[in-house]
Amino acid sequence: MSFLCCACIDQSQRGIVQSCGKFSHILDPGCSIILWPIQTVDGVSIKVTQIDVNTNTKTKDNVTVTVTCAIQYSVNPLECDQYYFKLHNPHMQITAYVDDCIRSQIPTMTLDESFEAKESMANAVKAQVASSMKPYGIEVHQALITNMQPDSTVMKAMNQINAARRNREAAIEKAEAEKILQVRAAEADAEAKHLSGKGTAMMRQAITDGFKNSIESMQESCGLEPREVVHMMLVTQYLDVLKEFAHSGRRATMVVPHGPSAVGDMEQQVRNGFMQAQMMNPNSMH
Repeated sequence: MSFLCCACIDQSQRGIVQSCGKFSHILDPGCSIILWPIQTVDGVSIKVTQIDVNTNTKTKDNVTVTVTCAIQYSVNPLECDQYYFKLHNPHMQITAYVDDCIRSQIPTMTLDESFEAKESMANAVKAQVASSMKPYGIEVHQALITNMQPDSTVMKAMNQINAARRNREAAIEKAEAEKILQVRAAEADAEAKHLSGKGTAMMRQAITDGFKNSIESMQESCGLEPREVVHMMLVTQYLDVLKEFAHSGRRATMVVPHGPSAVGDMEQQVRNGFMQAQMMNPNSMH
């Protein structure tokens, strides 16, 4: 005895109708009449489903990595019967295809190349899984490489290498900065010495001009000989130095015994210098 029954199919599903165990047709969403118990209905979800596949493999430079690939797929509403009758565990089968694809690519690349080739690897996984699962009514919408995790010891070594490289670059930059500072300081010192030399030369030139003008003035006004003028100027400067020393009030000062005859000695030394210069170049003291 059979009874007419209502079968309600959700919008996110399709109904697989079997008559005495044989596939009959696919029910669309809504309310449908079936002949129970001759006919039975099972729902198949057509929602997009995501599974994360973790694959352990080794790179070309012998680094063990764990690659996480996210596969987003759904069942084709028009091919629900293929999915329902031909697949036993779709997650396991998709995982096998993903593992096969990743393990055929990662060993041909180094660790750095693997990180750079994530996009091309994801496209290859999507293409292989889509072509392999299409006969079973599964549509692959996206394949994403969400994580690539090397072994912890390798990660620690990579971080140390990066830290050492950055420290080396920082040391080089610091050395360059110190070099620039030293060069600038040397240039400033050279410029200061140059200006100091020019100042000393100008000061000596001014002193020479002053002596010359004083001698000429005394010769014209007093009729003194150059020797007498130089003697008087030396005595005057000697007395000025003693006066300044007496008024300076310095305590930490070394006093060398001397007398007024020191002026005569100084005069004699100056005269000897003039005479030697005149002997070497008679026209220079004209």
